[in-house]
Amino acid sequence: MAVGRSATTTFSDRVAAGKLLATSLMQLRPENPVVLGLPRGGVPVAAAVAEALEAPLDVIVVRKLGVPYQPEFGMGAVGEGGVRVVNDQIRRMAQVSSRELASVERRERAEVEARAHRFRGDHPRIPLAGRTAILVDDGIATGNTMRAACQVARTQGAKRIVVAVPVAPPDAASLLQDVADEMICVETPYPFYAVGQWYADFTQVSDDEVTLLLARARAARESDDPPADQLTDPPSRDDEVTVPVSGARLAGRLTVPEDATGLVLFAHGSGSGRHSPRNRYVANVLNHAGLGTLLFDLLTPTEEFDRSNVFDIELLAGRLVDVTHSLAAEPGHEQRPIGYFGASTGAAAALVAAAEQTVRVSAVVSRGGRPDLAGEALPLVQAPTLLIVGSRDWEVLELNRSAQRRLRCLNRLEQVPGNSPVRGTRNPARRCRAGSGLVLDVPHSSAASVSRLEGTSQRRVHGLRRGRE
Repeated sequence: MAVGRSATTTFSDRVAAGKLLATSLMQLRPENPVVLGLPRGGVPVAAAVAEALEAPLDVIVVRKLGVPYQPEFGMGAVGEGGVRVVNDQIRRMAQVSSRELASVERRERAEVEARAHRFRGDHPRIPLAGRTAILVDDGIATGNTMRAACQVARTQGAKRIVVAVPVAPPDAASLLQDVADEMICVETPYPFYAVGQWYADFTQVSDDEVTLLLARARAARESDDPPADQLTDPPSRDDEVTVPVSGARLAGRLTVPEDATGLVLFAHGSGSGRHSPRNRYVANVLNHAGLGTLLFDLLTPTEEFDRSNVFDIELLAGRLVDVTHSLAAEPGHEQRPIGYFGASTGAAAALVAAAEQTVRVSAVVSRGGRPDLAGEALPLVQAPTLLIVGSRDWEVLELNRSAQRRLRCLNRLEQVPGNSPVRGTRNPARRCRAGSGLVLDVPHSSAASVSRLEGTSQRRVHGLRRGRE
């Protein structure tokens, strides 16, 4: 864990503290983290961090489960989505009965749900499964609230937890070392009495301010996408759909332009989904080029809480196969070629599904994915395959090279300058357009060029060989 230095000055306010804190977190930017502010005081700090890292901003709503006769003494915590953390040792020591625990939990869970809805409205929380979570507060005193937040984030599937605060006592790192992977703190003054003493302006943050900051962050990220009227004509079909698979029903969005030349199924990996602005924009570009798209989630919201599901490639691939069969059987889609666009662990699922003999797949594209997790299925893939990786994403690049060596189909690995094939630029439109060209292997994304996806194997092979080998 890393901490800062002894404080000699105070922060002017929470925003200034957040900007200063962000300078110590820039090394995390390539990890595509989620920034989570602890309401309410931590959210202005987190908003400044998220803006600097160009990362999504959310809140992590937790409520401490206090011992009934001493509420300040925590015996656990509850969080969104039914997350529940209980320290049985403290509960036994405090002699709290099951009925008393249930009463406290019921009260605090209601408050969690009320606050979450108050802050986000109808917007869903950002999934943490498989991602780096940066937990931000305006400071740490006892560490109890941050401990609970770390436990909730871990239970929600966060791969790595980084605690980031402007100020904390010198022993804060030791208080959190068993629940956080890293701690970043700008100032660690001694003596330390209260967080507020290190701020010139420590005005209480209101619920309305938290709601406004979240709305602004959401709007800023969505406005990075070009206006829809620059991309697409109104599609002939654009519906929310539910696709039945073995053991679940998956939600998705099916968009099919008039005279579509093919269909692309998005296999989302960890930390992404059908509502992702990035995925929606890529789908919009493909729609403009004459391809239908199905954006859907391979896991149900409940399943996402179990992080192991994100890496269960057999489960994800099986569902992708089921969805492919279901879509191909729909009237009007029987003769349309189908391609897979996979990201993260979804890329491995796409390759395993493509290796299935009962599936007819015309092409597979992996964007910043983990094709290595496809394992023994790699040599069985017959569809032309394109692997897209950021040139400075060294670890993922090496994993993609390893996977490429096992492929026997026509394939190519394309390096996009930067840390990620999508991130690393302040002009997502340009990067997505480039990504679209790579996905379709055409420099100008014209409908005529895209039409080769529907052609014979010889035409598909010719198309994939264009450009760098």
